[in-house]
Amino acid sequence: MSMIRDLRAVVRPTLRKSPASYDYGPAQDPAATSAVVDCAVYRDGVRCSDSISLRDALDNVRDGRPAENCDGSNGFVWIGLHEPTEQEFAGIAEAFGLHPLAVEDAVHAHQRPKLERYDDSLFTVFKTIRYVEHAELTATSEVVESGEVMVFTGRYFVITVRHGGHGSLRALRHRLEDDPELLAKGPSAVLHAIADQVVDDYLAVTEAVQDDIDEVEIDVFSAGNGKTSRGGDAGRIYQLKREVLEFKRAVSPLLRPMQMLGERPMRLIDPEIQKYFRDVADHVARVHEQVTGFDDLLNSILQANLAQATVVQNEDMRKITAWAAILAVPTMITGVYGMNFKHMPELGWRYGYPVVLAAILAICFAIHRGFRRNGWL
Repeated sequence: MSMIRDLRAVVRPTLRKSPASYDYGPAQDPAATSAVVDCAVYRDGVRCSDSISLRDALDNVRDGRPAENCDGSNGFVWIGLHEPTEQEFAGIAEAFGLHPLAVEDAVHAHQRPKLERYDDSLFTVFKTIRYVEHAELTATSEVVESGEVMVFTGRYFVITVRHGGHGSLRALRHRLEDDPELLAKGPSAVLHAIADQVVDDYLAVTEAVQDDIDEVEIDVFSAGNGKTSRGGDAGRIYQLKREVLEFKRAVSPLLRPMQMLGERPMRLIDPEIQKYFRDVADHVARVHEQVTGFDDLLNSILQANLAQATVVQNEDMRKITAWAAILAVPTMITGVYGMNFKHMPELGWRYGYPVVLAAILAICFAIHRGFRRNGWL
């Protein structure tokens, strides 16, 4: 009976027994829907045969006894799930004695990055971030996409719960299996590898977001761009700022948990692995500084863009005012002559009409030249 089939038997919602007397029951149909992505027992860093039943795996890793087709004494179970429901997760949670509050968070997701310590386990929440490729940044472009990875770490087990369409741990599992010496450190090595991968993804996303910010900055401050000078980029800047804030919400709360894992002794964290968490915390701090800088820079770019729009509007108003002043001269003169009084200057003179027109043009030209000289036109 395979491990995956045994897990499908465990997640049946009707089972509510204690871990010591847990009835795993017969395996379900392999085609049945299940949240289990992968499951394996590791002994001394080596993956055991998938033919081990879950009951035997748990009993043997707890007792430290070698299991069938699985040599070695230092073992743990690693179960990976993707978006499990309450019913699917209930059996596993009870079998491993997971705290109900942590289980609720893992099932419903939408949690802040955090580290919670319970009696026999650690519960860690990571926000995964993926950069969304786009041909052109617009006011509706999605720049980053977030997901979640929750990790339950115990003495004999690691349970990962993933939410979202990205952040798969399959490649990570294969990399760890290729390094038995590291994997032999136990569940804390898996927790570190997950944290390291999540933060490495952050570093890659910061480089891509930096390119988008540079593009917007060039557009805003480039000369001769009519759209930019009139504030047409405000929508793009605001959308990019929203995406950066989503990124920031994933990074900022993670800094403290990584510092705790790297600095405070914990009985579930191997001392040799703990120093690697300090390196992860350092990377998180670097990403946090970059993302905070992005947020501040976008604020400055947005303010500069709005200031440019204000300046252009003021220039437009000055031009309108200048032309209104120029047009006021012929309006006034023609208005006076439109009164049709009998005795008016040069009313009966043969050259009166062209002289008045010439006077209007001369005055308008003088006013226009004055406005041009003062930069109003």
